[in-house]
Amino acid sequence: MPRRARIALSGVPLHVIQRGNNRQACFFADEDYRHYLDQLRLCAQRTGCAVHAYALMTNHVHLLLTPREADAAGRMMKLLGQRYVQHVNRLYRRSGTLWEGRFRSCIVQDDAYLLGCSRYIELNPVRAGMVSVPSAYRWSSYRVNALGETDSVIEPHPVYTALGGWMQERQAAYQALFIEALDTGLVSDIRRATNGNFALGNARFQAEVAAALGRRAMPGEPGRPRKQDKPISRDLF
Repeated sequence: MPRRARIALSGVPLHVIQRGNNRQACFFADEDYRHYLDQLRLCAQRTGCAVHAYALMTNHVHLLLTPREADAAGRMMKLLGQRYVQHVNRLYRRSGTLWEGRFRSCIVQDDAYLLGCSRYIELNPVRAGMVSVPSAYRWSSYRVNALGETDSVIEPHPVYTALGGWMQERQAAYQALFIEALDTGLVSDIRRATNGNFALGNARFQAEVAAALGRRAMPGEPGRPRKQDKPISRDLF
Protein backbone atom coordinates (compact mmCIF):
# COMPACT_ATOMS: atom_id res chain seq x y z
CA MET A 1 0.00 0.00 0.00
CA PRO A 2 1.55 3.34 -1.01
CA ARG A 3 2.53 5.73 1.73
CA ARG A 4 0.26 8.68 2.38
CA ALA A 5 1.82 11.76 0.81
CA ARG A 6 3.10 14.31 3.30
CA ILE A 7 1.11 17.53 3.58
CA ALA A 8 3.33 20.49 2.70
CA LEU A 9 2.73 23.85 1.06
CA SER A 10 5.21 26.47 -0.05
CA GLY A 11 5.46 29.33 2.41
CA VAL A 12 3.42 27.56 5.12
CA PRO A 13 5.22 26.73 8.41
CA LEU A 14 5.91 23.08 9.19
CA HIS A 15 6.49 21.31 12.51
CA VAL A 16 8.93 18.43 12.03
CA ILE A 17 9.93 15.66 14.39
CA GLN A 18 12.54 12.99 13.68
CA ARG A 19 13.37 10.21 16.11
CA GLY A 20 16.36 7.98 16.62
CA ASN A 21 15.84 4.41 15.45
CA ASN A 22 14.05 2.31 18.10
CA ARG A 23 14.04 5.36 20.38
CA GLN A 24 17.81 5.08 20.69
CA ALA A 25 20.06 8.08 21.24
CA CYS A 26 21.13 10.13 18.23
CA PHE A 27 23.29 12.62 20.16
CA PHE A 28 26.13 11.41 22.36
CA ALA A 29 28.28 14.46 23.12
CA ASP A 30 28.25 18.25 22.82
CA GLU A 31 30.18 17.94 19.57
CA ASP A 32 27.25 16.07 18.03
CA TYR A 33 24.72 18.75 18.89
CA ARG A 34 27.00 21.45 17.49
CA HIS A 35 27.62 19.48 14.31
CA TYR A 36 23.89 18.92 13.79
CA LEU A 37 23.16 22.63 14.17
CA ASP A 38 25.96 23.54 11.77
CA GLN A 39 24.57 21.15 9.19
CA LEU A 40 21.01 22.32 9.85
CA ARG A 41 22.04 25.89 9.01
CA LEU A 42 23.82 24.82 5.82
CA CYS A 43 21.11 22.44 4.64
CA ALA A 44 18.34 24.95 5.36
CA GLN A 45 20.13 27.60 3.32
CA ARG A 46 20.80 25.19 0.48
CA THR A 47 17.21 23.95 0.19
CA GLY A 48 15.38 27.20 0.92
CA CYS A 49 14.02 26.60 4.41
CA ALA A 50 13.80 29.19 7.19
CA VAL A 51 14.17 27.66 10.67
CA HIS A 52 12.22 29.44 13.41
CA ALA A 53 12.60 27.12 16.41
CA TYR A 54 14.27 23.86 17.36
CA ALA A 55 14.92 21.49 20.23
CA LEU A 56 17.54 18.77 19.98
CA MET A 57 16.66 16.06 22.49
CA THR A 58 18.76 13.00 23.28
CA ASN A 59 16.86 10.69 20.96
CA HIS A 60 14.81 12.99 18.73
CA VAL A 61 14.66 16.41 17.10
CA HIS A 62 11.93 19.06 16.81
CA LEU A 63 12.04 21.76 14.14
CA LEU A 64 9.69 24.59 13.19
CA LEU A 65 10.47 25.88 9.72
CA THR A 66 8.99 27.47 6.62
CA PRO A 67 9.88 25.97 3.21
CA ARG A 68 9.98 28.23 0.19
CA GLU A 69 8.85 25.31 -1.97
CA ALA A 70 6.50 22.50 -0.99
CA ASP A 71 9.20 19.81 -1.22
CA ALA A 72 11.99 21.88 0.36
CA ALA A 73 11.59 20.44 3.88
CA GLY A 74 11.80 16.89 2.56
CA ARG A 75 14.96 17.70 0.65
CA MET A 76 16.45 19.44 3.67
CA MET A 77 15.73 16.57 6.04
CA LYS A 78 17.16 14.02 3.63
CA LEU A 79 20.38 15.97 3.15
CA LEU A 80 20.67 16.82 6.85
CA GLY A 81 20.01 13.23 7.90
CA GLN A 82 22.65 11.87 5.53
CA ARG A 83 25.30 14.35 6.61
CA TYR A 84 24.66 13.82 10.30
CA VAL A 85 24.66 10.02 10.02
CA GLN A 86 28.02 10.20 8.24
CA HIS A 87 29.37 12.26 11.14
CA VAL A 88 28.09 9.81 13.78
CA ASN A 89 29.22 6.68 11.91
CA ARG A 90 32.67 8.10 11.29
CA LEU A 91 33.19 9.46 14.80
CA TYR A 92 31.86 6.44 16.68
CA ARG A 93 32.95 3.77 14.19
CA ARG A 94 29.45 2.48 13.69
CA SER A 95 27.31 1.58 10.69
CA GLY A 96 23.66 1.18 9.87
CA THR A 97 20.64 3.38 10.31
CA LEU A 98 20.38 6.12 12.92
CA TRP A 99 16.94 7.60 12.24
CA GLU A 100 13.53 5.99 12.57
CA GLY A 101 12.20 5.93 9.01
CA ARG A 102 10.45 9.02 7.68
CA PHE A 103 10.23 12.18 9.72
CA ARG A 104 6.78 13.22 10.92
CA SER A 105 5.33 16.64 10.24
CA CYS A 106 2.30 18.90 10.15
CA ILE A 107 1.72 22.27 8.55
CA VAL A 108 0.98 25.04 11.05
CA GLN A 109 -1.37 28.00 10.85
CA ASP A 110 0.17 31.41 11.54
CA ASP A 111 -0.54 33.54 14.60
CA ALA A 112 -1.39 31.76 17.84
CA TYR A 113 -0.84 28.28 16.45
CA LEU A 114 2.68 29.07 15.24
CA LEU A 115 3.69 30.65 18.55
CA GLY A 116 2.06 27.78 20.42
CA CYS A 117 4.04 25.27 18.38
CA SER A 118 7.24 27.21 19.04
CA ARG A 119 6.51 27.10 22.78
CA TYR A 120 5.72 23.40 22.55
CA ILE A 121 9.09 22.73 20.93
CA GLU A 122 11.16 24.83 23.33
CA LEU A 123 9.36 23.41 26.38
CA ASN A 124 10.19 19.85 25.38
CA PRO A 125 13.21 19.61 27.72
CA VAL A 126 11.03 20.87 30.61
CA ARG A 127 8.30 18.30 29.92
CA ALA A 128 10.98 15.61 29.77
CA GLY A 129 12.25 16.61 33.22
CA MET A 130 15.71 17.47 31.92
CA VAL A 131 15.55 21.10 33.13
CA SER A 132 13.15 23.16 35.21
CA VAL A 133 13.05 26.19 32.89
CA PRO A 134 13.58 26.35 29.10
CA SER A 135 16.49 28.79 29.39
CA ALA A 136 18.53 26.11 31.20
CA TYR A 137 18.62 23.86 28.14
CA ARG A 138 21.52 24.53 25.77
CA TRP A 139 20.24 22.81 22.67
CA SER A 140 17.02 24.64 21.90
CA SER A 141 16.18 27.98 20.32
CA TYR A 142 14.58 29.43 23.47
CA ARG A 143 17.59 31.52 24.44
CA VAL A 144 17.65 32.95 20.92
CA ASN A 145 13.96 33.82 20.71
CA ALA A 146 13.50 34.89 24.33
CA LEU A 147 16.90 36.16 25.44
CA GLY A 148 18.52 37.42 22.25
CA GLU A 149 21.44 35.02 22.00
CA THR A 150 23.07 34.93 18.57
CA ASP A 151 22.34 31.85 16.48
CA SER A 152 22.76 31.81 12.71
CA VAL A 153 20.37 28.86 12.43
CA ILE A 154 17.31 30.91 13.40
CA GLU A 155 15.39 33.14 11.00
CA PRO A 156 12.50 34.85 12.80
CA HIS A 157 9.02 34.33 11.41
CA PRO A 158 6.92 37.48 10.76
CA VAL A 159 4.52 36.40 13.51
CA TYR A 160 7.44 36.55 15.95
CA THR A 161 8.73 39.90 14.72
CA ALA A 162 5.20 41.31 15.04
CA LEU A 163 5.43 40.80 18.82
CA GLY A 164 7.24 44.12 19.16
CA GLY A 165 8.74 47.04 17.34
CA TRP A 166 12.30 46.37 18.49
CA MET A 167 14.28 43.34 19.60
CA GLN A 168 13.98 43.80 23.37
CA GLU A 169 10.22 44.29 23.09
CA ARG A 170 9.83 41.11 21.05
CA GLN A 171 11.93 39.13 23.49
CA ALA A 172 9.93 40.36 26.47
CA ALA A 173 6.65 39.52 24.75
CA TYR A 174 7.95 36.07 23.85
CA GLN A 175 9.09 35.42 27.42
CA ALA A 176 5.63 36.41 28.65
CA LEU A 177 4.11 33.61 26.56
CA PHE A 178 5.91 31.10 28.78
CA ILE A 179 4.48 32.40 32.07
CA GLU A 180 1.32 30.35 31.68
CA ALA A 181 1.41 26.61 31.08
CA LEU A 182 0.84 25.48 27.53
CA ASP A 183 -2.81 24.57 27.02
CA THR A 184 -3.24 20.79 27.23
CA GLY A 185 -5.71 20.87 24.35
CA LEU A 186 -3.13 22.54 22.12
CA VAL A 187 -0.50 19.98 23.18
CA SER A 188 -2.87 17.18 22.14
CA ASP A 189 -3.65 18.94 18.85
CA ILE A 190 0.05 19.33 18.03
CA ARG A 191 0.79 15.69 18.78
CA ARG A 192 -2.19 14.42 16.82
CA ALA A 193 -1.51 16.64 13.82
CA THR A 194 2.19 15.76 13.70
CA ASN A 195 1.69 12.02 14.15
CA GLY A 196 -1.16 11.95 11.65
CA ASN A 197 0.24 14.34 9.03
CA PHE A 198 -2.67 16.76 9.38
CA ALA A 199 -2.96 20.55 9.36
CA LEU A 200 -2.57 22.26 12.75
CA GLY A 201 -4.98 25.17 12.95
CA ASN A 202 -8.62 26.13 13.15
CA ALA A 203 -11.39 24.53 11.10
CA ARG A 204 -11.24 27.20 8.40
CA PHE A 205 -7.49 26.72 7.94
CA GLN A 206 -7.90 22.93 7.73
CA ALA A 207 -10.68 23.33 5.16
CA GLU A 208 -8.57 25.70 3.07
CA VAL A 209 -5.63 23.27 3.12
CA ALA A 210 -7.92 20.39 2.15
CA ALA A 211 -9.32 22.41 -0.75
CA ALA A 212 -5.84 23.40 -1.93
CA LEU A 213 -4.54 19.82 -1.83
CA GLY A 214 -7.71 17.99 -2.79
CA ARG A 215 -7.47 15.67 0.22
CA ARG A 216 -8.46 15.50 3.87
CA ALA A 217 -6.26 17.62 6.15
CA MET A 218 -7.83 16.89 9.53
CA PRO A 219 -8.52 13.79 11.64
CA GLY A 220 -11.63 11.79 10.77
CA GLU A 221 -14.73 11.61 12.91
CA PRO A 222 -14.62 9.36 16.00
CA GLY A 223 -15.71 5.80 15.41
CA ARG A 224 -14.63 3.01 13.15
CA PRO A 225 -11.71 4.23 11.00
CA ARG A 226 -12.10 4.39 7.27
CA LYS A 227 -9.92 2.08 5.19
CA GLN A 228 -7.83 4.95 3.83
CA ASP A 229 -7.18 6.39 7.29
CA LYS A 230 -3.82 5.54 8.80
CA PRO A 231 -4.03 4.88 12.56
CA ILE A 232 -2.59 7.69 14.65
CA SER A 233 0.42 6.80 16.77
CA ARG A 234 -0.11 7.29 20.47
CA ASP A 235 3.58 8.11 21.00
CA LEU A 236 4.28 11.13 23.17
CA PHE A 237 7.04 13.59 22.30
